[in-house]
Amino acid sequence: MNLRHNALEVLKETSRTFYIPISMLPSGLLESVASAYLCMRAIDEVEDHPELDNSTKAKILHRISLNLQAATENSTLEDFSRDLSQYQEILPDVTLRVGEWAMLAPESIGPRIWDATAAMADRMAYWSETNWQIETESDLDQYTFSVAGAVGLLLSDLWAWHDGTQTNRSHAIGFGRGLQSVNIIRNHREDLRRGVSFIPKGWRMEDMHVYARRNLKLADQYTKSLSAGPALNFCKIPLTLAYGTLDIMALGKEKLTRSDVLALVNQATR
Repeated sequence: MNLRHNALEVLKETSRTFYIPISMLPSGLLESVASAYLCMRAIDEVEDHPELDNSTKAKILHRISLNLQAATENSTLEDFSRDLSQYQEILPDVTLRVGEWAMLAPESIGPRIWDATAAMADRMAYWSETNWQIETESDLDQYTFSVAGAVGLLLSDLWAWHDGTQTNRSHAIGFGRGLQSVNIIRNHREDLRRGVSFIPKGWRMEDMHVYARRNLKLADQYTKSLSAGPALNFCKIPLTLAYGTLDIMALGKEKLTRSDVLALVNQATR
């Protein structure tokens, strides 16, 4: 079984935005970042699943978390997906194959990814149980840390593991929060259709744009502190796309076109 090949194929299908920067990473780091992305995509698909009630979402997320917490160097693919077979008719492939993604990273860093994914799954379960009640800016900060700021922290750990790159962890959280807040703005109408809003009570969309840009400034500082190398090459692409998305939505458009994305990626990789 070629875990790397399988992971890149699934990554290409699920997110071209992240497929491009991940596929450019050097061996070892590529597997680690792909593992982290796909493990978190696996649980994100549960959180966003349109046919599961919130209680069932929380149950599945807690189960995945416990499976990850129980993992050892001797764990098998099946150990990571224990008790998920009863949901195999409804869960997407990327979730059912969480064991493949968990075992993709080198064993010297894999457990850090298991830890981050387990913690995120439990936090997602909490938000599912509360029906994503976001009433204040503090609530929004909690949620964006839960599902994205913590990813920034994990990325910092992966850069340090790979080549000793050191980063400001507060800026790392802002990097994650900034990208997530852009996603919240972009997906707001779709979220409303399923009865969920991640925008605090009393906020206008303009306030959400201010929040996003404030966090993206931290993301700018995070990225500008990086020396030339794989971490910088990776971070520039999603950050450039986030700014591009905010700019076109401020003009009343819904999303970037494919040609917009390609132009921005070319700009980020010069």
